[in-house]
Amino acid sequence: MLALTVMAPIANAQNQTSTIPATLNSNALAPSAPTVNDPLLELAPKPERGWKGLAQALEVLAPKADTALPLSGAQVTERISLLLAQGKNEDALQAIENRAKQRNQELEPGTDVQLLFLKARALSGLQEHNKAIQIYLDMTSFYPELPEPWNNLAAEYMQQDKLEMALDSLQMALVADSTYTLARSNMGEIQLMLANQSFDEASKAGSSRARTRAQQTLKILQQ
Repeated sequence: MLALTVMAPIANAQNQTSTIPATLNSNALAPSAPTVNDPLLELAPKPERGWKGLAQALEVLAPKADTALPLSGAQVTERISLLLAQGKNEDALQAIENRAKQRNQELEPGTDVQLLFLKARALSGLQEHNKAIQIYLDMTSFYPELPEPWNNLAAEYMQQDKLEMALDSLQMALVADSTYTLARSNMGEIQLMLANQSFDEASKAGSSRARTRAQQTLKILQQ
């Protein structure tokens, strides 16, 4: 299936969009993740058994000082984005949940829009498309001025073959930001898909010209 391009990560509240793209069908190898020295992103290892496991348990219980500086919010976002780029969606989702718990514990005000956006991307990577769609819909309701959620919502709709709804979402992305070239490019893809469907239906009804057009649009889409 053809894929629309999704944005990663989202712009901030001032709509300063990041330029780190990711595609739903990308198989490119991402750079190696840097060593993470922050409990927020450290994933729980499988427990050891026997004497080795006991020794590790005692080590965990021993008091120790953490001399590492905690990661900033921007650094956490960068690390989670890297996990997503590497296809480590479950690890990214765990890190996102850890970050959300940390925000609650520290009573940080407001909503972390970046975190919501990354969570939707992680859910999409885990094929939880309906959950991802719900997050994007919530974001478009509370932050309609951000074009990225609209764009990624369109990509989710396309996964479900809801091309008209995908087109509507892309139009809203361009209402939010008329210079958003990613949404405009994706709109062209959707319009070609819709045209191909129309030509194909006309071809089945007996139109030889439509059959030729269907073949031509399909060839463009497959490039």
